Amino acid sequence: MNILIIEDEKNLAQALCRIMEEEKWQATAVYNGQDGLQHATQYPYDIIVMDIMLPGLNGFDIVKELRNQKMDIPVLMLSALDEIPDKVKGLNVGADDYMTKPFSPAELLARIRVLTRRKGEVIIEKIEFGDLVLSLSTCELECNGKSIHLAYKEFEIMKLLMYHPKILTSKEELINSVWGNDSEAIDNNVEAYISFLRKKLLFLKSKVTIKVIRKVGYHLEYSDA
Repeated sequence: MNILIIEDEKNLAQALCRIMEEEKWQATAVYNGQDGLQHATQYPYDIIVMDIMLPGLNGFDIVKELRNQKMDIPVLMLSALDEIPDKVKGLNVGADDYMTKPFSPAELLARIRVLTRRKGEVIIEKIEFGDLVLSLSTCELECNGKSIHLAYKEFEIMKLLMYHPKILTSKEELINSVWGNDSEAIDNNVEAYISFLRKKLLFLKSKVTIKVIRKVGYHLEYSDA
């Protein structure tokens, strides 16, 4: 399960990430409303856990925009507010559940499981693009019956690129998603892993290539010639 956490209290956001990762779930934390909305609309998440009071856009505005864009991803709102009108407002704009801080990690995890089941969670086992198949359970990249195992960061980068092969993904976006917002990773780290992936594509004799537009980002291209 892939979870987006939008929380401006960085210590709490990182604590939530650790809780999710202990369940073997992937979690990405962002710390303001504008970044939260951007991540929610650009990347595939199974559920969003977010605070209401956020810099930039508040949680109500984010949910309203997601629903206006016809995105039905489950949203669990967190807030120190304990007034009934705030809970009602959150549910009315399209949130699926509401928890008041402080809360127990066990209850949070239970509610996440309920929400993803309620929305008919579909477990995607593989992503395909061109002649490539990426297994999300084994981290194996396959091409025409030949396969190779990807290391964790290779897998995360390839997954992002294959989810949106035509969309340019910047180095900054890759660093935030793969290394984390607080990471000290730099552009050279991304370039190194892109190089690793290109070598593995050559090994597989794939017709998919990783293209770069200088100072903009990366995308995948498939040539069946």
